[in-house]
Amino acid sequence: MSNKTLVPQAKEGLNRFKMESAAEVGVNLKQGYNGDLTSREAGSIGGNMVKKMVEAYEKGL
Repeated sequence: MSNKTLVPQAKEGLNRFKMESAAEVGVNLKQGYNGDLTSREAGSIGGNMVKKMVEAYEKGL
């Protein structure tokens, strides 16, 4: 699996989405390297992003 963005034009929007999700779950992300995050913190950001994407998809049905 790759971390490559399939649509390069979406990279900025995804980054903004990630920062918003981090703020919502109370994780302080920095621009650039965030390797000092715990697995729990990183997982909570990703989980929140997926939750919001599923909700948006369901609203579109």
